[in-house]
Parts: sequence; structure tokens; C-alpha cells
Amino acid sequence: MADPARSVPSTARFGLTGDQAERELRAAGLWDDSGPLSDYEPILTSLSRAPEPDVALRGLDRVREADPDGWPELRAALVEDRQLRGRLIAVLGSSTAMADHLAVRPSEWRRLTSARTPVDGYTGALLAAVGAEGDGPQGPVARLRGRKAVRALRFAYRGLLMEVAGDDLGHVVESSVPPADYVAVTAQLTDLAEAALRAALAVAWADQEGAQDQARLTVIAMGKCGGHELNYVSDVDIVFVAEDDLAVATRVASTMMRVAGEACFEVDAALRPEGKAGALVRTVDGHASYYKRWARTWEFQALLKARPIAGDRELGEEYMGVVRPMVWSAADRENFVADVQEMRRRVEKHVPSELIERDLKLGRGGLRDVEFAVQLLQLVHGRADETLRLSSTVDALAALGAGGYVGRTDAAELTESYRFMRTLEHRLQLQRLRRTHLFPAEEDTVELRRLARSMGIGPEGGRSAAQALQAEFRKQANHIRRLHEKLFYRPLLAAVSRVPTDALRLTAGQAQARLAALGYTAPDGALQHIKALTSGVSRRAAIQTALLPVLLDLLGNTPDPDGGLLAYRKVSEALAATPWYLRVLRDEGAVAERLATLLGTSKLVPDLIVRAPEVLRLLADPRELTHRDPADVAASLRSAVKRHGYLGNAVAAARSLRRHEILRVACGDLLGFLDVESVCAALSSVWGAVLQAALAAVDRAEAAADGGHLARIAVIGMGRLGGAELGYGSDADVLFVCEPADGVSDQDAVRYAGRVAQSLRKLLGSPSGDPPLHVDVDLRPEGKNGPLVRTLESYRAYYTQWAEVWEAQALLRASPIAGDEDLGARFIEMIEPIRYPRDGLDTAQIREIRRIKARVDTERLPRGANPNTHTKLGRGGLADVEWTLQLIQLRHAHAHPALRTTSTLDGLRAAAEAGLVDDADAAALRESWLLATHVRNAATLVRGKSTDQLPGSGRELAATAAAVGHTGADPGAFVDAYLRTTRRARGVVERLFYED
Repeated sequence: MADPARSVPSTARFGLTGDQAERELRAAGLWDDSGPLSDYEPILTSLSRAPEPDVALRGLDRVREADPDGWPELRAALVEDRQLRGRLIAVLGSSTAMADHLAVRPSEWRRLTSARTPVDGYTGALLAAVGAEGDGPQGPVARLRGRKAVRALRFAYRGLLMEVAGDDLGHVVESSVPPADYVAVTAQLTDLAEAALRAALAVAWADQEGAQDQARLTVIAMGKCGGHELNYVSDVDIVFVAEDDLAVATRVASTMMRVAGEACFEVDAALRPEGKAGALVRTVDGHASYYKRWARTWEFQALLKARPIAGDRELGEEYMGVVRPMVWSAADRENFVADVQEMRRRVEKHVPSELIERDLKLGRGGLRDVEFAVQLLQLVHGRADETLRLSSTVDALAALGAGGYVGRTDAAELTESYRFMRTLEHRLQLQRLRRTHLFPAEEDTVELRRLARSMGIGPEGGRSAAQALQAEFRKQANHIRRLHEKLFYRPLLAAVSRVPTDALRLTAGQAQARLAALGYTAPDGALQHIKALTSGVSRRAAIQTALLPVLLDLLGNTPDPDGGLLAYRKVSEALAATPWYLRVLRDEGAVAERLATLLGTSKLVPDLIVRAPEVLRLLADPRELTHRDPADVAASLRSAVKRHGYLGNAVAAARSLRRHEILRVACGDLLGFLDVESVCAALSSVWGAVLQAALAAVDRAEAAADGGHLARIAVIGMGRLGGAELGYGSDADVLFVCEPADGVSDQDAVRYAGRVAQSLRKLLGSPSGDPPLHVDVDLRPEGKNGPLVRTLESYRAYYTQWAEVWEAQALLRASPIAGDEDLGARFIEMIEPIRYPRDGLDTAQIREIRRIKARVDTERLPRGANPNTHTKLGRGGLADVEWTLQLIQLRHAHAHPALRTTSTLDGLRAAAEAGLVDDADAAALRESWLLATHVRNAATLVRGKSTDQLPGSGRELAATAAAVGHTGADPGAFVDAYLRTTRRARGVVERLFYED
């Protein structure tokens, strides 16, 4: 009696839920209520793992019905041979087309045993099927012809295809079957297709008796066949090349296509010159003539994978010798990159909108996204790097990653996603051996489940297998799309393609000549920089080798190519240990182009980049350079400083963030993303934040030493700091005001605040590699002879009794910058009557201001400076405009409240609105002030140190003109424009400032 525990209660236990499942199992001898489970459990268990258990069982039943006498042998083999069991059940559970084949030829199951056909035996097997023997220069001639040949080839091809499918799918059912790698499967499928084409050609030679003596013919594989990466069901793209009698060759080619199409797969020759409208067969010279004169960009892209696979070998190599050089010079064509990108967009547009997310091949995140990106990178960079000249997408991706053209992580992710999509495509096509690329719709849960099981994906995390497959598909598609857009639309690609191929492979002498032509004045020195950057076999050197041809061109368009290249070398060497540096230049948008502009224009920027390299990342997006809220900057700076207990480290953190912000602003300025007012406001805001954070840190340290805060301290910004008009080289003019804490005497409070102020100035002004931070207190009462800090009441007493008119003028720009806000506000309230006198100025005071201005003009202009082009003290320069406005403010602000502003531009606007200055005069002053400020900032960035003088000539003048936005080739024209603007302003100043 059978053990009840070992009997099978239901076929559903093994995933067999079909109406006929039990009947089919009983007929096959795999189901017996009274028999022990062990007799048939191995087969039932394997069936339960099949992508579609009921379909696999039905396939087995069809084989049994087709060969009832052979069934016992097969049943026994299935029990004993796990690998056969895995391959056969996986194939039957994945492909009804393979079940059809076995139903016609049931003995073919033996192909799935260990005695399978080796890959290098495919050609021999298919040639034998059509009775072709021998191997002449153009291949053998078949004995079978017509329908017999087609039928024989079809069955032989289908049997070998089943062997490939068995190797591919067997591990899904039985773990003892080694999992097949995607690359190995596509290589097998390609080798099988090549063998089929050779057999079809042998039949075609037979149909055209004697043709081999009249014409030479070779078959060139294109597309996936050429790349050794075919699907189970692909159109096989080919091109025919012939010599001698082209009419005979054309008949042979047509016959070959028909035989292969009827027996195995569609053969497509549409990639030939002129496409379907062109001749099916051409000579080598005919192809060469077409490609030289008429071919479009996409045709060279198609030739990337071309290789001879059948027919006359010598003729095939001759053809490749002609077209291969054309492929690797195609990127020299005008608008090459844009043409390829537009081709991809057109392909995508042809996909119906409702299918764009489901089309594995042409849709978003599909196979074409990978292939177009890889091919474009190959064609652009492969001109100089022969390691990229590979036909396989996966191999090319690996080479691009190894060569540094693509990030290693990006290459690995893209390869993984591409393999997944191609495997998914294979599983879709296998079911009915039909060419399809459409992922099942969300509601088609049955197909999704089958597809998931064939991919080895089961339920996970509370999701069904269908849901898990959908999630994985969307994840991989998103990976592909993201990386496609990153690589395919990389602006650097277009720049690389504009570098002529010859310039990518130059001898030392040729390189020097090209560098000289690009504008390098010391090409031998430039060549040494290039050698230093690209020497060795490191990944870093490989990436530099890819970047430098573009950077040399980009730097050649800057005012100082030699200085820019030297700066690039210094930056690259300083950031050699920064892992993302070269990756950002290669991958992130227009970073390389913008960096070249900066390095070839400014000497200050390279020094700052070395100390604040993180700003390089911001170059990818102009908004990152410009849309930074000053309040956020100040908050970040204060937070960073507070984290440091040691005073020196706290101030160092403040200086570090200032360096970052100055570099950010300088980049936005030089690249034209920030206007003059925004630059001045940003630099002033940064200075204020530094003072606020540093003052708080010093005050805490001093309070800890003295047992508490003995005074409240406020820092009052003066001059350009108070007016929010700082430049890159400006000092911070300030006043320190204090107020005793409760129970503290004025004397102790002043001493305490003095120590804080002195320590602050010393720490911020200590030498470093950053732009200097000079805190200037010379505008305090009594100047250098007066105390560094005063109480509010001391300031009140001084200004009430002793203030001179120039001190009232200096207070026009006073504004609280840091420290105690209430104290700062009360200081401003206290000085209002001083800087905005109730009755304006009397004649003597006006005369005094004019006297001081005249003295400044004659005594403070540096020796040797050109008074026409000195931005600060020159004619129509900053001092002229500012003194003119300040005189108007002192005379009229009591009557016109809008004049009570620390901003020069706001003051000019208010003066014009009040009718104190003509609109035209105000516009002339405004234009001159903005231009002088812009030039002053630009000259400082160009020279790398503070300067007020517009350079007289040479590359510094050209760089300054470029930094200001002058687009002409002649910097002299810029100087003329500067002189015209300042002359107009000087005329206005002489009327408004010196005339009553």
C-alpha cells in the first residue's frame, strides 16, 4: 500500500493548473494516485520551475504523442539527466515555437543532452544539411536546391537554435545547468546566423550554375550581426560587394536572401548605398565613390559594425580596407555630433506615444539609447584611440570605461542595464520566435509572470513576480535614459569632434606648429605641459589625453592660452588626488569649456580653485553660481565657525568659506552670469558674514579669558563695505563701537572691545594663500591717532564737537555690518544729523570738500599711473562720481529723504528723481561708475592681485577687455570706449561738483 504522505493531492502543487494537466500527466506516466511520488517527482518539480508549467507540460505531451514509441526513453532520460531535464522543460515552458519544432521532429530532444553541437561546428552542420562540401575562395556549392534546400536548412537551423535556447534557459529550471552569459548567447546566435547565410549562399550558387566562375561576391554583416550580438529573432542586416559580372552577382545575392528568409530569418540589405532604391550589389569602387561623395552621417555610423562573413574573403578584406578609414574620420564632418543626436531624436519620435515607455528597442531608456551613445563616443574618440574600434556594444563600453572616456561606474551600470534589456528582449522573442520589442502592458499579468519566471525573477518584498519584473524594468530603463542623456548630449563631445583627426595624432613638430596656429606664443613650453599631463598609463593620463585636444582649442580662444594651459597643469597636479576632478570635466556639461575660459583669462581663479576645488562642480549649472541667497551664505559661515572651539580654527573656517564664495562670484562674473551690481553686493555680503562670524568667535574667546562679556560690540561698515560696493581687492573700512555690559565701566568695556577688535584684525589679516582680508580703521575719529574702539557716547561727543566736513562725508556710507544689531542701529540713528545736516552745507564747507578732492586728485594718484585709465582716481572714475554724489547728499539730503542711502547708484537715481541732476547727467555718471567698477574688478581677476589701473596693452589688456564682456578682436576699441564713457562723466563732474 502506498504511503499517503507520499501521494500527490493536487497538480496545482507543481504549478500545473490547466484543465488538461492531470490527463496529460497520466498519459505521460507522470501521475498515479497509488504510486510513490519519487517515481515522477523530479520531472514534476522541474515543471513547477518552468516559466509556464502548463505550456511546458503540453509541449512534453505533444512530443509523447508525436513519438509514443520513443517516449519511455525520453521519460527515463528526464529522470536521470538533470541538465537535459532543465534544458528541455525550460525551452518548452518558454517557447511554443520550439514545441512546434519538436512535435514535428520529436527525436530532436537529443540535441539538449551533453552531446550538443559545438559553436565552431554550426557552419559545417548547416552546409551538410544542404549537401554543400568543400571550401573554395567563395565558399562551397550545395547539392540541394529549391524547396528541398529551404526545408533542410530550416529544420537544421531550428534544431541548432533550440540548442542555444537550452543553454540559455536551462539554469532557470535546474541549477545544475551552468547559466549562460548574455554575451555568449548573442555570440552563439550570431555564429549560427553566419552559418545560415553561408549555407544559403551555397544554395544560391547552386541555383545559378557556373556563377562562381563569372562573378566574385562577398557578404558584409552590418548592425547586430556585424557586432556579434544578434537576437533570437532579428533582421540580419547585410551589404553585398561584387566584382566582374554584377548581373550574375545580383541574381546570386537575391537568391541567397530569399533562401535565408524562407528558411531562417529575414535578410535586410537596406543599409546599402542609397538604401532600397540603390543597386543590390556594387563594386568596391562603387561603394567608395558613394561614401566619399554622398553618404550621410548615419551611414558611417552603420559601417561601424561592418565585417565580411561569407563569400569571397579577399574581396571582403579589400572592401573593409576602403571603408574602415572612412568610418574613423566621419566625426570630422561638419555638425557630425548634432546629426547623430538628431537621428536618435527622429527615431524616438516615430514610436507611438502610448508605447514610448514599453518599447525595449526604440523607446526611452531602450536599447537604442545605449547603442547610439556608445557609437557616438566611439566615433568621436576612436579617431585617435584604436582600442575603441570594436563592433560589440558591450566590448566598446568596457573599452570606453577603461580608457577614461566614460566613468567606470557609469560604464558598469550601463552595461548591466543593457544586458538586462537584451535578455528581456530574448525572452520575449523566444515564445513564438517572432520579432518583438514590446514589454507587456501592466494589465497583462499572465505574460508578465511568464516573462519574470523566464528571467529568474520571483516574488519579493510583498510584490508578485510580475510586479517585481515591472519595477526592475523601470529601474533599468531609468538608468539607461539618465546615462544616455549624460553621455549622448555631453557638450564636450561636440567640442572633441571639432578637433580635426590629424590634430589628435601629431608628431612633436606637428604639435608645436598646431599650438602656434592656435595662438600659443611658447608652443614648446605648451608641449611640455601636455607631456606632463598625459605621460604614463594611468587612468588619469588616459582621461587627460581625451580632454586635452579640446582644452587646447578652448584655451586657444582665450586671451592667454599659454597662461591658461600652465594654470590647467597646476590645477590638475594640485587636484590629482581629487577623484571627481577629471570626471567632472569629462562628464558634466560645459564645465571644461567654462574652466578653459576662466583659466585663460584670470590669474586669481586658478589659485582659488586649488584651495576651493568644490566650486568646479558649480560650473555645470549657471544657477549654482548666481542664485545663492546672501542670508544662506552668512548662516552657513556662522554655523561652520561655531563648530570650532579653537579660535584659530574658527577664523580659518571663516576664511575658507570666504574663499569658496569669492571663487563662486568670480566664476559667475567672468562667465557673464553676474552683473556688476550683483558682484559687488555678493562680495560685500561675504565680507559682512566673515566679520560677523569671526567677531562672534573672538568675542567668545575673549569672554572666556575675562570671565564674561564686558561689552556689546558693533562693527559699522564704511566706504565700499557700507555701501555694499566692494570689489575683489577692496579693504573692509570699519568703525568699532562698544557699550559696557551691566556693571562694567566705560574704560573696562573699551579695553575689552579693543582687545577683541585688535585680535579680529590680526587673525583676519594674517598672511595666507587667499585674497587678503585687511580690516581698515583709518576712518575712525582722529584717524590713526584715535582709539581703535569708542563707546556710543564717545562717538556722539566727538561728532557733535569736533567732526570735520570730510568725516560727515565718510559717514554717508556708514551701515551696521556685524555684532550687536541694536547697538549698530542706535549708532546709525546717532549719526543721522551729522551726515545729513539740517541746513545742508555752507559755502566754506563746500569749498573745503572741493579742496580735499583736488588734493586727492593730485597727491594720491600713484606715480606713473595714467589719469585717463585709473579706475579709482582717474578722470571720470569712481572717486569723481562718488564725490559728486556725496556733495549732493550733504547739501540736499535733509530736504530729500530718498538721498539718504549708502548706495552710489541708488543715490544717483534719487538725485535725478529729485531734479537735482539731469537724467542724461545721471545716466552718464551711472554708466561710468559701473564701467570703472567692472574694469577694476576684471583687472584684479586678470592680474591675480588688487589693482586700480586698466592695463595699457598686451594680453592683460585683452584679458581685461574679455572679462568685461568686450567681444571685439581689438582691445584698443575697448580702451576707446572706456575713455569715451569716462570723458562724458568727467564733463558732468566738472559742472556738478565744481560749479555752484
